Amino acid sequence: MEASAIGSGDQRAPMVFVIDDDDSVREALQGLLSSVGLRSTGFKTAQEFLESGDRDFGAHASCLIVDVRMPGIGGLDLQNRLVQRRRVPPIIFMSAFGDIAMTVRAMKAGARDFLPKPFRDQEMLDAVISALQYDQQMRVIDESRENLQQRYRSLSDRERALLKMLGDGLMNKQIASMLSVSEITVKVGRRSVMKKMKAHSFAQLVKMENLIKELDSEKISTQYEVRPKEAAYRYELDLKRSLHD
Repeated sequence: MEASAIGSGDQRAPMVFVIDDDDSVREALQGLLSSVGLRSTGFKTAQEFLESGDRDFGAHASCLIVDVRMPGIGGLDLQNRLVQRRRVPPIIFMSAFGDIAMTVRAMKAGARDFLPKPFRDQEMLDAVISALQYDQQMRVIDESRENLQQRYRSLSDRERALLKMLGDGLMNKQIASMLSVSEITVKVGRRSVMKKMKAHSFAQLVKMENLIKELDSEKISTQYEVRPKEAAYRYELDLKRSLHD
């Protein structure tokens, strides 16, 4: 495998993966990234990248700069393989032979940017910085989502039912009647749910319950119907706020 790493040795620093079969282009890009203090690893082919340990991307923010046309696995085919993962770092495509159809296909599949060759150094740096910032934000969101999932999994079936009813706006008396228990039992259960969900207020608990409805039903097994997802950006903001209020 022919791969080269350039930049800071800090394993927590962002990493840019440069994949291009043209040695001069790949080396020039890595030099450009190094000039602004960014770490990078270069690969001559997509196959080399896929076979490397870096395919797990580590715990640091990262992005990919990928040439569209390469021997063997092309850039778009590499993207198709990576999108099968739960989440792939943002991809910046570059090509001297790009066309509208190719650009649309790449962007629809989740590419962050598509730069025609030749491009200005600043244009590439702007795209990389934007991609790294986006990846860092998504990592924070993923961590918040996982925290919420873990809290929800800690609830018993009865507590999940109680949380659902509280989120629907039912009063203690109504819940007690539906569950055939006393109001005191409902109040005790409510306190237990708030403790397990680490909610500082009832309003925050209700917000969490609403967000749980937006989570992928395949990631958290639940008997309740999952509502269609709202706009992703609004959901992401609500998720972070709900855990840090």
